[in-house]
Amino acid sequence: MSTEQPNNPLHGIKLATMLEELYLEYGWEELGNIININAFKNNPTYKSSLKFFKNNSLGERKSRESVFKNDD
Repeated sequence: MSTEQPNNPLHGIKLATMLEELYLEYGWEELGNIININAFKNNPTYKSSLKFFKNNSLGERKSRESVFKNDD
């Protein structure tokens, strides 16, 4: 079931893709400074970070907000 979300530029972008783009742009250390969550601060990996985001909507919301804030 797909719904249109014209005001959401991240609609349709997979969480793994977003995480990879953030990592490539900032690296784990800077991500930990921008988004204050342990998934980026304590021995971060794609797998552990994805697991955190899939199980925690607050973490996903923070990362999405970070994309918009740093997109200038």
